[in-house]
Amino acid sequence: MSVDNEDLVASMGQAKSSQNNEDLGSAGELSLMGPQPQYGLLQNHSDDSLSGQPETTSSVNAVSGDPSRSLGPVPEEDPDFEHRVPIPEEEDYSFSFRKLWAFTGPGFLMSIAYLDPGNIESDLQSGFHANFQLLWILMLATLMGLLLQRLSARLGVVTGMHLAEVCFREYPKVPRILLWLMVEIAIIGSDMQEVIGTAIAFNLLSNGKIPLYGGVLITITDTFVFLFLDKYGLRKLEAFFALLITIMAISFGYEYITVAPDQKAVLAGLFIPRCQGCDSQASLQAVGIIGAIIMPHNIYLHSALVKSREIHREKKEAVKEANMYFFIEACIALLIAFIINLFVVSVFAQGLYNHTNAEIHDMCVEQGSIYTEYFPNNTDLIKQMDIFKGGVYLGCEFGAVALYIWAIGILASGQSSTMTGTYAGQFVMEGFLNLKWPRWKRIMLTRSIAILPTIFIAAFKGVHDLTGMNDLLNVVMSLQLPFALIPILTFTSADALMSDFKNGIIAKIFCFLLAIAVIGINMFFVVTYIPSLPQHWAMYVFVAILLCAYIIFILYLFWYCLITLGFTFLRNIPMPCCSLNAQSYNLEGLAEDTDRDTAEDKDGDTEDKPNTAERDTSMDDGHQ
Repeated sequence: MSVDNEDLVASMGQAKSSQNNEDLGSAGELSLMGPQPQYGLLQNHSDDSLSGQPETTSSVNAVSGDPSRSLGPVPEEDPDFEHRVPIPEEEDYSFSFRKLWAFTGPGFLMSIAYLDPGNIESDLQSGFHANFQLLWILMLATLMGLLLQRLSARLGVVTGMHLAEVCFREYPKVPRILLWLMVEIAIIGSDMQEVIGTAIAFNLLSNGKIPLYGGVLITITDTFVFLFLDKYGLRKLEAFFALLITIMAISFGYEYITVAPDQKAVLAGLFIPRCQGCDSQASLQAVGIIGAIIMPHNIYLHSALVKSREIHREKKEAVKEANMYFFIEACIALLIAFIINLFVVSVFAQGLYNHTNAEIHDMCVEQGSIYTEYFPNNTDLIKQMDIFKGGVYLGCEFGAVALYIWAIGILASGQSSTMTGTYAGQFVMEGFLNLKWPRWKRIMLTRSIAILPTIFIAAFKGVHDLTGMNDLLNVVMSLQLPFALIPILTFTSADALMSDFKNGIIAKIFCFLLAIAVIGINMFFVVTYIPSLPQHWAMYVFVAILLCAYIIFILYLFWYCLITLGFTFLRNIPMPCCSLNAQSYNLEGLAEDTDRDTAEDKDGDTEDKPNTAERDTSMDDGHQ
């Protein structure tokens, strides 16, 4: 082609781009919605001037090694981790324990969210209210969590970006800000649980000499201690958290051996789905386990933590290998977390199920406990239990050593969860808002929000009100879960983003059904919790408005997800405040891709697709 012809083509391209920009501007929606999608999941063109994003270097697709099939723009330098962990180079991609050790770390940091004080209290109440009968739900919830963590890690490995960054580049402005707010609420709620657990642990360890509000104030400094440890390198920090998990395993394992639960009852609870004689409180606890186990911000966190390893994303085999090792590590980490949770459920199922106040009161008197007042001397069944009274019971029946070991386990739980919450908050804020804050400022913000209501209740109410907040916070976690579950399903199922590593048809169906089940559980929570609210018309109106907004936003996320999956007819359904410009969708190409993908999924082959570059040409117009 001659130089003149090249200039002519360039001029025509610029004119076409200018015309497209004018067309989009005339739609009057960019000012409302902000940046349009960057990857071409739902868009047939992209322009940095429209998106407002800085120019970035496109990554080479891990499937074909072809830059034209980029998985999306990624920064030239990863700001999340200054020093990434190198992976040993070997001649082939066969299994290697050396490589598994190099990949080990992110999964264990992620698993800490399954062991925070909110989870420990949920475990305790499961055993207290339903004996061993909810262990199968605990196991099922952990398996669900493993699936979601697998998707989260895969997104980070394949794209080189974490979930919040992908949301920033794909969702329009209004939904993106709402998602950020929902995840921040979950992080703050988790932080409050960590503050509560740590304060109770200090109170028990000091025999009540450190008041609850004093323990809350101590938590102001603990996160900064972890930031100091972070300066010594990621691997050392990972080792420190592995130590905290070990302390929890030893502490709660000691209680398990001391109480000696009926092993046949434990096995029956694990493998026989039932809940005979369960009252409404036990049923509520059953659905609450899912909200306690699967933390929404943890899905965002895991997709970021996997970026701490050096992965040659230009090689398909290297990406497959990384996915495999991260999945193995997640399986090991969540197995350990599940065993620790099982210890706690079993201890209190054996020790407190259907016991009276008088039984525990007499034990406390014999031990000379200072906490006798928490169990009145009457024949009524114990109605309420929490991590504080659980420690008191252990001390009254098995001596002070059992109480102190329990408190050490709770302290390790609260402290380990503190830093993961800090990391999650950092990644979420930077990803959703493209905002770089020093980590200490981020800590001051979230910890201040968490401490203010907690210290007020600790100072002016009591331990019952303080620990009772954990139930409410678990409800909050469950309500926020769709705002992580639906985005991770959307993006890990998108061919233009994940290519040969996208979800198969079975995974798509399972995740979709899981999302619907979680939303149903949330509605059950709301209906159950409303009667406990102040009986006033203004409160009911306020809750109704929040509930309507909640449902509308979830419907929008589902709408976006289904269009991404190929249900193109849904583009004609208007969404309040969040309707996207139909002109920006490449729906015809998306539908054709989906039809082909469905046929290929039925053949059971999603990793060796022919002509992937040709098949996705229309999908990639937005970033070529």
